[in-house]
Amino acid sequence: MELSAFIAVLTGGLVLGVLYSLMAFGLALVWTTLGIFNFAHGAFIVLGAYIAWQIGNPDAFGLGFLVSAVVTVIAMFVIGVIFQFLLVKPFERKPNIVLLTVITTLAGATVLINLINVMWGPRSKQIVLPASGDLSLGLFRITANEGLMVLIVTLTLATLGWFLLKTPLGRSMRAVAQNREAAQLMGLNVPLLYAATFGLAAALAGLAGVFIGSIRFMTPNMGDDPLQKALVVVILGGVARFTSPIYAAFLVGIIEAFSTYAVGLYWTPAVLFVLMIAVLVVKPEGLFGRRERSV
Repeated sequence: MELSAFIAVLTGGLVLGVLYSLMAFGLALVWTTLGIFNFAHGAFIVLGAYIAWQIGNPDAFGLGFLVSAVVTVIAMFVIGVIFQFLLVKPFERKPNIVLLTVITTLAGATVLINLINVMWGPRSKQIVLPASGDLSLGLFRITANEGLMVLIVTLTLATLGWFLLKTPLGRSMRAVAQNREAAQLMGLNVPLLYAATFGLAAALAGLAGVFIGSIRFMTPNMGDDPLQKALVVVILGGVARFTSPIYAAFLVGIIEAFSTYAVGLYWTPAVLFVLMIAVLVVKPEGLFGRRERSV
């Protein structure tokens, strides 16, 4: 591989890693705090993309990208809270909550996808980003749209890190993730924190949908691939620290980019899933995880 090709592939992998970190962070947050896997995460990504298209694109309301992104994040937070209240909260104290929420979140995802199909139709759409042209730093070159995505996602994740580590609400969410019973004994409102966690995860999924809808054509069924990638990232990285999925996202992005170059797009998912299975066998808590469950 020539140096120029190597740098191009590496750059593409790093950009994918930025996007995957945003896709996986919300999934890891719910998994860590509530102890469940949200199968509607992919549907949240799709819904966020379509809300942003409706608000921002000239073919719809035409309010611009930044307005559409802000509206999408707020709307998805509210939708996430409602989703948690209707489909997760009734089963919080059940001994088989994991199985029940698998069923309810799958059902909720099916309902959301069908609603999207009814409201926006099956025809493909794409979000228009305001940036154009290319950005270059030495041998590294990305499009201006990718640069905008990297900037926004970096600021978002940095803000989330500050929120989880420094604010009372963020510390409360981490406390609930570590020990629900102890958090209740300390007077924390666990149901409210669960709802806030689910809403925050949905908001992050919606923001990820905004960027996915800008780099590929949107369809109501496009959420399966982001859900699979987010799952791979979370399993590879683990959920012991909030940075674990971020590290794993960059690892997955780089592996995917080089696998696509080496063996083609068709075999790349197989490479990722073989790696995921190997990690589950050798280090089930994840490459960057610890054995105890925490944020």
